[in-house]
Formats: sequence, structure tokens, C-alpha cells
Amino acid sequence: MSTTPDFPSPPGAGPLWISAGEASGDIHAASLLGALREVEPGLEALGMGGPALIKAGCDVRFPMRLISLVGLTEVLSGLPRILKLLGEVKRALSAARPRALILIDCPDFHFRVARMAKKLGIPVYYYVSPQVWAWRSGRVEFLRRFTRRVLCILPFEKDFYAARGMDVDYVGHPLMDQMPLLELDAMSPDPNLLGLLPGSRRKEIASLLPEFAGAALRLKAGLPDLNVALARAPGVDESFLRQFLPPELPVTLYAPEDRYRMMRTSRALLAASGTVTLEAALLGTPTVVAYKLSPLSFAIGKAVVQVQYASLANLIMGREIFPEMLQNKASAPLLAEKLRPWLADDEALAAARADLAGLRATVGGPGAAHRAAAIILDDLRTLAQQRLEK
Repeated sequence: MSTTPDFPSPPGAGPLWISAGEASGDIHAASLLGALREVEPGLEALGMGGPALIKAGCDVRFPMRLISLVGLTEVLSGLPRILKLLGEVKRALSAARPRALILIDCPDFHFRVARMAKKLGIPVYYYVSPQVWAWRSGRVEFLRRFTRRVLCILPFEKDFYAARGMDVDYVGHPLMDQMPLLELDAMSPDPNLLGLLPGSRRKEIASLLPEFAGAALRLKAGLPDLNVALARAPGVDESFLRQFLPPELPVTLYAPEDRYRMMRTSRALLAASGTVTLEAALLGTPTVVAYKLSPLSFAIGKAVVQVQYASLANLIMGREIFPEMLQNKASAPLLAEKLRPWLADDEALAAARADLAGLRATVGGPGAAHRAAAIILDDLRTLAQQRLEK
């Protein structure tokens, strides 16, 4: 447990404030809210999120699209809007006085919210620890000062924090609950299907999907039986995706809720870097990972990032099980070259799948949201008891 800040007021019995800033965090937040309500059925929640959190019954005061930005230059251009939003969040927190804040990833925004909560005497729990191990590891001290507990979902994070004198909770990865793995494992991959996952943000789709489509065209020229599928992310219109797909390339689009089926039944995948690459690894589907940032964002990132890999699957395994094609390497010819062995050679494909077999055991079993919910509610009861004893 992290060092406990001095909160000037008791947590009370009001609602919990849950805040998620992007698609995977929204899903994790919804799962956590469901687990919290299993323990405390009458629990009320409000905060920031997206469709999953709304569906889970949270009173979403601020839609997460307001902070859906990628890269330093994009954040700078949106700074006035974000500063205005922070002011609105502060006023909402002051009015609602939630008994606790649960923040999910998005540290550049949520660290500012955590500061507000400290001044208001509201305890903060950080679920899905920010990736302080990737860069700006000094932010560990911020988490020590401004949070009650940090709940990690990646197995190597606990050792990272311990090496810096901070005890955190490893609860396992929520994907192990969210993905119907038994059902998906029963599906057989299509030997002629290539799946595309170009991301969830319009800017990343616009930069990656033309290259993905170009790679697919090159592969299809040598593999005429190859079929191509694309999983549409939540909130992304089919018409937006189609404008980046050449008419000579037939592509079957899958709805967001069918993306796991597409990923499992694909022979191989071409994906934007993000949580989806860990999903692909858990499904056992070999994947080439690609990403592009603005030149300035990439140059700054290259200078400050402290980890060897961009994708979670590679970070967890400590080696490159998925090829990473970043910036200029995320080009149609190079992407096609990386994918071709898996699509044309059954032995190469079998070797790649075998390499993925140990990842699930490393990540751990299901139950992350329930473990996180129990830790948060137990700690809130402890905090309330401490107040009574003073």
C-alpha cells in the first residue's frame, strides 16, 4: 500500500467518481463498476467515460472524447480545451464531493485531477497504473503522494514499483475477464484471412490504414486466395474507414462487438499499437504491430521512453514476439514483407503461434476487476474507521 496522504475530510457515503479517458479504459472502468456493485449493490457512480461506462450505469458527466488526443503536438493544440475541461471537472468534484476517485490510465490528464482531489480531501485510487515504467519514472513519487492505492494490471509493474520503494497491488489483467476465451479458443483460424486493426482514433486511422491497405494489396498479388477483414473500433463510422480502402481491395468490415471473432479467425493480423496487440497475443494470433506519430512527437518520445518495446505483448514476454514497425517502417512494402512468411508458410505460422502459448499464464487468471473492487472498498472502510477513531 502506498503512503497515505492526510485527507482533511472523511470519505463520506456518497457516490464514487470513476474517470476513463480512452476506449480500453472505458471498458475496464465498466467492468470495475460492475464488480463494485456486486459487493455494494446500491453504489452510485459518476465521472468521465464513454459508452461502456454509460451502459454500466455510471452518470457520465464528461464524455471521454474530450481528451482523446495522441502525441505531444496534438495535446498542445488541444490544451485550451483541456484546461477548460479541468476547470469544469474541479467544479463538479466540489459540488458532488464523491467519497473517492478511481482514475484509469491517462496520467497527463488524471494527475491534474488527482491534485484537485487531494485539495478537496477526496481519496484517490489509480486502477490500471499509468505507464511510468515507460518514461518519466519520477512520477512514482507523485503517485506515492497523491493516491491511496495503485492497482496494476501488468505482471512486471509490481517489481518496477518495489524497486522504487512503493508497494502496489497487482490484480491481473481485466482482459482475462472481458474476453470470452473458452468460446474463442473453439474457433478455428481461416487459413486465408488477414485481419486489419487500424486503431480507434481518427488521426491514427488516417495515417495507418492507407499503409495497411497497401500491404494487403501487395500480399494479395502473390496470394490470390487471401481475404481481408477489418474490425471497426467503437465510435468509428464505416464511411470514414472506407475512404482509405482502395476499390480494388475487397474488405469485410466487422462491428466492434465482433472484433474478437475476427481476430481469432484471422491467420495473422496487422494492428495499431495499443491494447489490441495484447488481445491478439492472448488469442494466439500472430500480429505485426505498427504506429506513426507526428515527427516531433516521435522524436521526443524516442528521447525519453525507457523501454525497449512499444507493444504490451513484447513487454510482458521481455522479447519481440510481435514485430514492431514504427514511423517510417510502418509502410506498405515493409509491413507486407513482415506478414508474408506467416501467410505463405505453415511452419512459420506454427512457430509464431507456439511462441505465444506462454503469455496467458504470465498474465494470470480472471478476476482482476473483482480483486480491484475488493481492495478499493476494503480500504475505504478502513479509512472510514480511522476517521471514527480520531
